Amino acid sequence: MATAPAANLPLFYQDLVPLSSIDHANFRARALDKADFLINQHAVPLTSDEFASASRFYPIVFSAGDNPVPLALMGLNEGVNTFVGEDGKLLNPVYVPAYVRRYPFLLAKLRPDTEELSLCFDPTSGALGEFDEGDALFENGEPTEPTKAVLEFCKNFEEAGQRTGFFMEELKKADLLMDGEVSIQPDGSDKPFIYRGFQMVDENKLRELRGDVLRKMMQNGMLGLIFAHLFSLQLMREVFAEQIKAGKVPEIAATLTA
Repeated sequence: MATAPAANLPLFYQDLVPLSSIDHANFRARALDKADFLINQHAVPLTSDEFASASRFYPIVFSAGDNPVPLALMGLNEGVNTFVGEDGKLLNPVYVPAYVRRYPFLLAKLRPDTEELSLCFDPTSGALGEFDEGDALFENGEPTEPTKAVLEFCKNFEEAGQRTGFFMEELKKADLLMDGEVSIQPDGSDKPFIYRGFQMVDENKLRELRGDVLRKMMQNGMLGLIFAHLFSLQLMREVFAEQIKAGKVPEIAATLTA
């Protein structure tokens, strides 16, 4: 899931610069007290390692297309996030996906001819710079403990991404994914809101799987992930209700582009 610094940057990232003990010798990292980049973001990438924690708060769906990825839905409409206020701060204590917590750092390939990944960061984030406060990134030309911790977190994220890729490949092999559709009929409305544009596990096909396939999914942990995804879908109505309260529901039936 690493992305090379290029024009096509990952979600949230405006720019990417390799972290250097020479160029950034005096840089410090300070915690961001808000996440402006989340305000208008309705879906965030999720690793399969996070399904159990994330399913308590977010509907978990899969993006449309031939190479789907898991997504935590923070809103059902483009530009709507029911978990983050206009000030970029969380409205309530919830599980924060690792993709968000990783920002502004990222492991990326700097050269196409090698698989080596380098620790990079988004210089536009405001989290790194020659500040008077914050954690020093380098000391005597060597990474400090906070920098090592960031590197370890990013490595763990990449490994989780590989496990997620395996999970998605197995879902496709078993032909378990189907185009999703959710219909929500608000009180006092004569027409339902129809949300499409995502994928979900087909429960009918899941029930029809052969016993040996189910046994394998039980043993490798896939079945638990599938159930976490399916159980989380009921939260779509809760997210919709939050949009109603915030006055952020379109006047006509809409589609969810995930």
